[in-house]
Amino acid sequence: MKRPPVLLIVIAVNLVVLVALAFVYPHLMVSPGPVVKAHAEIATDCFACHVPWRGAAAGLCIDCHKPPDIGLRTTKGASLKAKGTVKASFHQDLIEQDCMACHSDHQGPRLTRHSRKTFSHGLLKEATRDKCASCHAAPKDTMHRNLKGECSQCHKPQAWKPATFDHDKYFVLDRDHDASCVTCHKGNDYSRYTCYGCHEHTPQNVRDEHLEEGIQNFENCVECHRSADEEPRRPAGRGKRERD
Repeated sequence: MKRPPVLLIVIAVNLVVLVALAFVYPHLMVSPGPVVKAHAEIATDCFACHVPWRGAAAGLCIDCHKPPDIGLRTTKGASLKAKGTVKASFHQDLIEQDCMACHSDHQGPRLTRHSRKTFSHGLLKEATRDKCASCHAAPKDTMHRNLKGECSQCHKPQAWKPATFDHDKYFVLDRDHDASCVTCHKGNDYSRYTCYGCHEHTPQNVRDEHLEEGIQNFENCVECHRSADEEPRRPAGRGKRERD
């Protein structure tokens, strides 16, 4: 049985109306949620950020947010430093201008709202990736309190944890050894260490004492000495006596 032409006409008219409304009032018809507060003034102007049939476009973002100014000045040209709200300005060192890789203006429906996108350090130029301190403040814990070297000596851009170095695994900073980092790591180079910076630990004193014990190779101190509270632990076959 053929459908009445009237029904087809009604369906067609409804489709045309819906498509027209989507263009006239896109913020009401197809918006995935309210925009962020800073974009409230363009909340009803979808085409300020979107290209028809193609979605959000980085080129439209850059029309307002000039990469050289991001983090330094507002879109109106006012200095953020003067306002005391300046943030880390790393956008100037991105390898590509793909705003949507990190930003999503729409908050989304409450039941399906996603968290903020994770920033990928892979978007930064290689020379900038190791300059962690330009964006991140150093932790205030005991381990980091006096560090002045680059974070990348222990941490990787993919994640802060786990770090690639556990100090206690090699040497416990207990008793008199709870010293500043530069005491053992000269020039803030944490890939190297020396024990010849304290009281009796002179090259000659260490040499004499170890040779007396029959220990010929004593350059790598932490191979045997792991803590101020423990007796030296020697690898098998070293010296006249073995200690645990």
